Amino acid sequence: MPRVNRTVALSLLIVCSLVFLLFQLYYYRKYVGKTGPHILNPAGHLTTSQVQWQTVKTFLALAQRFRLPLFLADTIALSLLSQDALRQQDLLVREPHCSFLCTGRPVTSFALQANRWKYDPGFLLAAEQKGFELMELRGEDPRLASLDTLSGEQIPLHFLFRLHNYVIQVVFLYERSGNYLWHGPLRLQADMDRSFAPFKLLDYGYHSGAYDRPELILTVLDGLDVRVPRNVSSFVAQQKHARFLECRYREARNFLQLYPDDSSVVAVDFRRKAKTLLHLAARTLTQLGVPFWLSSGTCLGWFRQCNIISYSRDVDIGIFIKDYRPDIIAAFRKAGLSLKHKFGKVEDSLELSFLSDDIKLDIFFFYEDADVWNGGTQAKSGRKFKYIFPRFSLCWAEFLELKVRVPCETLDYVMANYGTTWNIPVTSWDWKTSPSNVQENGVWPVSEWEEVIQVY
Repeated sequence: MPRVNRTVALSLLIVCSLVFLLFQLYYYRKYVGKTGPHILNPAGHLTTSQVQWQTVKTFLALAQRFRLPLFLADTIALSLLSQDALRQQDLLVREPHCSFLCTGRPVTSFALQANRWKYDPGFLLAAEQKGFELMELRGEDPRLASLDTLSGEQIPLHFLFRLHNYVIQVVFLYERSGNYLWHGPLRLQADMDRSFAPFKLLDYGYHSGAYDRPELILTVLDGLDVRVPRNVSSFVAQQKHARFLECRYREARNFLQLYPDDSSVVAVDFRRKAKTLLHLAARTLTQLGVPFWLSSGTCLGWFRQCNIISYSRDVDIGIFIKDYRPDIIAAFRKAGLSLKHKFGKVEDSLELSFLSDDIKLDIFFFYEDADVWNGGTQAKSGRKFKYIFPRFSLCWAEFLELKVRVPCETLDYVMANYGTTWNIPVTSWDWKTSPSNVQENGVWPVSEWEEVIQVY
């Protein structure tokens, strides 16, 4: 009889153990294996934040092992940081308290400095062995594209690693000739799994992007060693306005087949001087913190033929009047340019023109009221003109080995100025009558001529 009791007791113990194990399995599948907000159980079950932290930790350990030059580029995580937090290293203890990296969304973004890493398939294999699923997205290398050749080489643009329903995005940043970093768009092929990641939540890939090269520092976030931009706020601000447009080399080649570029000594010399002048203008305005964009004929040259229009004889840029600074003239003079004329005033139709090495730099100031417009003034008569544009935003582009802004809605901008025949060269141009968007805008009172018409 005692032997029977021991057998029953042992059986009951085994059954209870199995029930407990099944309960643990059920709990894990129901609460830990799914995304969404979870409550930390006193028994020590993992929360959503802890699962995300473990995923990031595993990924960063792999990245360190294979020497990936990564830095944190997640906009929400970076927005949680402050310069004070980065300075006070003693407050960032090496414990898994997920305050920065667990952002409440199932994706974390890192950037990889592509020029400092040689593609290593071993890294991807090691990630797979750790349980990560991978989606690799490639695209054509625009650095190899030119008017002579169109790029055909594919380069990695984005890696997406998925583990426990969390996604790590790695965006590749490539150095471009304009001394800036560039990333490509994220475009899914027809056979790719569109449910692999929450693509609408990704910080990078909706458009190509351009960035100044950030200075990085190594810090500790949530107990993990992570590189971040030293100037976090500057990087986050750049990310919001990073959209990049490539020059349309294919269309430019077609245009130049119809209208071959002028290769005379005079034309080549003008393009060289115009490039120097544009670089000088960009440095001067960047030092002042004044954003500008390619306008008029210079914008048309970038959009139509990826080059300066040799018969334009000047460089044209635009600046919103809200970004005007009274020390602009002094800054350009200090840079070696002479003021050729100043028309209008800050409140109305301001226009500046500088001269450098016989090449003119025209700066048109744009006003935003019911319309978006810039003004013009005829010096001998005081007549005023107004050039109306559709509203536009600004994108980055590369032109003459320089990172510059252009209107994102470039075709609309160009057509406003040059009409539907913008793709046909016009060597004879009258700024008062030729533009499609010009309007008469009255006459300056003679009493104001001394202020609004200054020719040097």
